[in-house]
Amino acid sequence: MELSSGFYGRSNPHMLSTSGGKAMGKLIEATHEPAGVEINMKPVLDIVEDIFERATPAAPGAIKQLDASEPDERALHYSSLEQMMDVLSATINRISCEITYRLSIGEDAHSTTLAVAQIVKGYSWDAKIVLALAAFAMTYGEFLLVVQLYATNPLAKDVALLKQLPEILTRADLLKPKFDTLANLINAMVVVAKCTVEFKGLPSKYIRPEDPELSSANADIPSAVYWTIRSTVICSSQIMGLINMGHEFLSSTTDAWELSSLTHNINSIYNDLVEKLNRCRQRINERKDIEAFETLVRLFDAIHIDNMKILKALIYAKDDQPPLWDGTTKQRVSIELLRRKSVLLLISDLEMPEKELIILEQIYNESRVQPTRIESQYEVIWIPIVDRSSTFDDTMRKQFESLQAMMPWYSVGHPSMIQPAVMRYIKEVWGFNKKPLLVVLDPQGRVVNPNAMPMMFIWGSMAFPFTKLREEALWKEETWRIELLADSIDPSIINWANMNWIRKFTTTAKAVAKTANIELEMLYVGKSNPRERVRRNMTNIELENLSHTPSDISLIWFFWVRLESMWHSRAQHGVTIRNDLIMQEILTMLGFDGSDQGWAVISRGADEMARAKAETFLKSLEEYTAWEAAAAEKGFIPALNDHFRSLRTEHHCNRLTLPGISVAEIGSIKDTIVCVDCGKPMEALLMFRCCTD
Repeated sequence: MELSSGFYGRSNPHMLSTSGGKAMGKLIEATHEPAGVEINMKPVLDIVEDIFERATPAAPGAIKQLDASEPDERALHYSSLEQMMDVLSATINRISCEITYRLSIGEDAHSTTLAVAQIVKGYSWDAKIVLALAAFAMTYGEFLLVVQLYATNPLAKDVALLKQLPEILTRADLLKPKFDTLANLINAMVVVAKCTVEFKGLPSKYIRPEDPELSSANADIPSAVYWTIRSTVICSSQIMGLINMGHEFLSSTTDAWELSSLTHNINSIYNDLVEKLNRCRQRINERKDIEAFETLVRLFDAIHIDNMKILKALIYAKDDQPPLWDGTTKQRVSIELLRRKSVLLLISDLEMPEKELIILEQIYNESRVQPTRIESQYEVIWIPIVDRSSTFDDTMRKQFESLQAMMPWYSVGHPSMIQPAVMRYIKEVWGFNKKPLLVVLDPQGRVVNPNAMPMMFIWGSMAFPFTKLREEALWKEETWRIELLADSIDPSIINWANMNWIRKFTTTAKAVAKTANIELEMLYVGKSNPRERVRRNMTNIELENLSHTPSDISLIWFFWVRLESMWHSRAQHGVTIRNDLIMQEILTMLGFDGSDQGWAVISRGADEMARAKAETFLKSLEEYTAWEAAAAEKGFIPALNDHFRSLRTEHHCNRLTLPGISVAEIGSIKDTIVCVDCGKPMEALLMFRCCTD
């Protein structure tokens, strides 16, 4: 029996268009009569894909060698497939026979496609595609077995002779292009089949047929079914043509356009489906994240016997690896090490200020010197917040590893362990917004402080267990004294008698101190954002022996951040400048930092203190003879304060910068911020600053 090279019919260009494709989909949809039986087609598709991969010919007569030492993963599924194949094999064989018969009598591809659609009408959409591919895989695999083995296997050689194949198998130059073209179309069909199987497997809990993403895809799948079945029909006709026509069919070029057009069409269908599949995945992930967020909220509201559920919910352990990195031993460790311990979660992005990290490291290391002390009974975990919309590239990896290497405490093994729902919780519930947080969990996993950073900066580990009650107790013990203000800069400052400004100020200050017969020590504390100018000042002060300077420039930053921490801490407890001396002095100091001129604080012992802007302070010292008698009678500090008050005028301009305050928070705090000089509410302004020093 001879077949003409056009026995499968040529595709009408209109059929390949979008409208034509939709029309073909309608024809398939009309045959769809699902029997309600759900079958997981993925294992069958895995076998089909395996056949196509193994059958790809390297050259006629060459056997594709497989590494026998490598286990065949799909073989593990075969035993569980036996029952399924008992049900499906009859349908697969029927499809194969139907295609062979209809092509052998010269029926066109379109009619054959619809005939196959009738056979699979009771199956789901993904099953229709996979069953048609499986039928073609049998034909393709059987043919390629002969191609691969005929030169070395007598049985294959005899079969090849009966099929009239020896002549074409000697023409590798013609056989390879034919199979390359077929392989392109086969690959396109397989990825479309994978797409439809994945659509079928989408979890109905998170996406519904009426959702736009899925309903749009479901409308296109019948068309994908039509063109995939039609492509299997045409591929089958190519194999039959090789068997029946041999060399004449190999040398024919009339089929190239047909196969290329089909491949292009199937690829277009795939691109459209995969785009919609990605949108479905996105919607599913969004709903999963919402569910995970709500679960996290409920988890934090519940009572637990220890902190394990909370920590494991915050840190997603994957690949069965221990989730934590121990910054001391430089090894991965289990989260179980933290069971029933107080845990501080250090939350930051990958741009955490190094100076802040240095101070925290110093406090942490001091707490480890005597690990049995009650103040040392806590652990720290770094929780890095990395934007998931950005690719975690090599630069970000190095940033992460560089920060991690500086931390002596625990950290997560990789930023991906912090899931989107956890990041949302951290931002929405704990208020993270770039500025590092130190969230405190007690041994049962309860949040006892959403941000202990101010407490840590003010009192260090002495603030343990970092609860609000502990914070209130510590403040009750405090008064406005030089130890509270500057103990973090140099603990020996309590032994000094006075502290004053620098440069032209120091000459006058030293002269007055000599006249008053008092010992004077001075410490330079610069500005809250120490830059190169402050560094130069420190160098000059040391060279000229004008006053003391901190041992490290980061301590200048820490001096000011402690003051900001004091403000945040007391504000959280409802304390305002109107009713609290410490708050008045804190805001006065922060106001000094916001001014353009210098300032000075002087103390005698721990409790006697005087402070003023540089102009007032310098003038008072220059006028020392006017209040010298009062100083002898009352004491130096009380007399100096009296003179400050005598120089005060109604005209003043005070500025106060409160870092870390959002625009939304301004309205809630502006009524509590009053001028330290006149007591009137201060005008709230929004400032943007770029200071390059």
